[in-house]
Amino acid sequence: MRKDMEATEKIQNVWFEDERIYMRSNLGNVYSRPLEAFPSLKDANEKERENFTIEMHGVALRWKELDEDIHISSFYDCTEPERNNPVATLFAMFPQLNISEVAKMIGIHKSLLSQYIYGVKTPSDKRMNEIKSALHSLGMRLISASA
Repeated sequence: MRKDMEATEKIQNVWFEDERIYMRSNLGNVYSRPLEAFPSLKDANEKERENFTIEMHGVALRWKELDEDIHISSFYDCTEPERNNPVATLFAMFPQLNISEVAKMIGIHKSLLSQYIYGVKTPSDKRMNEIKSALHSLGMRLISASA
């Protein structure tokens, strides 16, 4: 093995606890991220979460069944969810909304909209306007359907 490969941090062990994913590296470092950072893992059951493989010579995780990939660098992010955010507030008012369908209306992936809702990512002003516009459009369609 080359010397530069020996110093590379690699995924050694992964586990789930208290709504978080934990990773221990070959260097002995332990990292954790909230499951909100990975909505498909948050929505998955325990069996689905445990069904992963370590890929790319130890630097990535793959959940084939969930179509989820996480690179080791994702664990270096220390950002915690901001649960009290404008997108979460909008969706909390209407819990019956289908996040996947709203995401399609906006033209983004469900996991990105979920990350906005969970407060792991913050939408730009333009994206926030797109979210509001999609919800407004949905509301107008509901009004016209009930008339």
